[in-house]
Amino acid sequence: MLYKGLYHLFYQYNPNSALFGDGMVWAHSVSYDLINWVHLNHALHPTEPFDIKSCWSGSVTILPGNKPVILYTGIDANNTQVQNLAMPKNLSDPLLKEWIKFSQNPVITPPIGIEGDHFRDPTTAWLGADGKWNVIIGSSINDQGMAILYQSDDFVNWSRYQDPLYSKEKTGMWECPDFFPVSVNSTNGVDTSVINPGVKHVMKASFNSHDYYMIGTYVPGMEKYIPDTDFTGSNTDLRYDYGKFYASKTFFDSVKDRRILWGWINESDSAEDDINKGWSGLQSIPRQVWLDRSGSQLVLWPVEEINKLHDKQVSIQHKKLDGGSVLEIPDITASQADVEVLFELPELEEAELLNSTWVDPQKMCTDANAAVRGRLGPFGLLALATEDLTEQTAIFFRIFRGHNAYTVLMCSDQSRSSLKEKVDKTTYGAFVNIDPQHEKISLRSLIDHSIIESFGGEGRTCISSRVYPQLAVHKEAHLYVFNNGTQSITISKLNAWGMSKAQFIYEENCFSYKASQ
Repeated sequence: MLYKGLYHLFYQYNPNSALFGDGMVWAHSVSYDLINWVHLNHALHPTEPFDIKSCWSGSVTILPGNKPVILYTGIDANNTQVQNLAMPKNLSDPLLKEWIKFSQNPVITPPIGIEGDHFRDPTTAWLGADGKWNVIIGSSINDQGMAILYQSDDFVNWSRYQDPLYSKEKTGMWECPDFFPVSVNSTNGVDTSVINPGVKHVMKASFNSHDYYMIGTYVPGMEKYIPDTDFTGSNTDLRYDYGKFYASKTFFDSVKDRRILWGWINESDSAEDDINKGWSGLQSIPRQVWLDRSGSQLVLWPVEEINKLHDKQVSIQHKKLDGGSVLEIPDITASQADVEVLFELPELEEAELLNSTWVDPQKMCTDANAAVRGRLGPFGLLALATEDLTEQTAIFFRIFRGHNAYTVLMCSDQSRSSLKEKVDKTTYGAFVNIDPQHEKISLRSLIDHSIIESFGGEGRTCISSRVYPQLAVHKEAHLYVFNNGTQSITISKLNAWGMSKAQFIYEENCFSYKASQ
């Protein structure tokens, strides 16, 4: 959230272990720019009967008068998931260092028919025209995932609406649901309570290890959500990110009029590795979110503040890449980099014919990885690579020709990312909703030692991966552009930057941080 000029990030943290477990707290960090952070003391600890086992996820809502309030899931003494309130002790403190739990907690308990361990993660609330606050809580009944709707006049006394705001069979437990409006004709974000003909509503649910979303119409009063396209359980379901990305949450930045998405990206190595290094899991680079001009999907793009970390720049323009060629991007720190590249395809009509049975993009990327030559593709980037390419993570495209249109496939191939064993090297893939006849193929990748966040088609398709090279580390890491197709392509333009480190400061040094801003 944004409060008195400071961004606040609350996140799930285990103070007792590098792994998830009992005793989870709400850790709390603040920032002026979403990039450099001060770690404060934890905001919520398990201390009361209603949260004694853990303080699990939830949301912040800003009440009238600029009063933030936390609604969170507590695991009580009976291992039941209940919803609790907490308020700042001192509203004049921009750091909001101390929070007080409401004496009458819990304010919402699992209703009849809902199991006590299937009732969690309340969303940021929205205010209806009728003056009622609305919040959804993730749940499921017999493998039917749902967003249970609760309403309140005062944010303290909550009643369950007769029907879920939305539910879908065969989706299982919905974790960390999110529900927010997006403008139909602007990239600007809008406040969570905005309801008018100029917005559509996004319903997002985390299940089956991924974050799925729908775009649709919210009908207040009737409290119905009508998606343009429903969850189908197939590869056509929309996702924020087609790699590692889960339990995400958005907030509205009222100063810059944008909606920002945070996502949790877990590890791909072993629990033993995590214990040895003393931590696991990280947050994605915050991403701005808006509705694509097609109206059929969202666009995600790193917040502009990430550019503050740009260091030395390298540029390449109008460079032809023949089939089978590899070109190094020199003179930058390849283990910490931001690279944007635009590809032209002068021989588009030479693309391979798309087989009608090829409907699963992840399988297509797995079956034909970066080493398998096609006509137009694979072409893209080789990140965190050794000089001899023994280790490499390939983020690439393939272009296919259909009867009436072209199909763009984007892949992130981790199969050769590390010589280490006991590492998940799953390859990820997704289609990119662009027409290469009218648009160049763009790719942006943010590389940071063990994570690569990639954005294809100007953010229409995102793939994040965790990789653990053994050799391609620090100064031994290299970054290449490659074309392993038989047809030549052209780098229309490429800009790459080494990246400086973000600052992390602990609370005792907080005031010097503030002075430096």
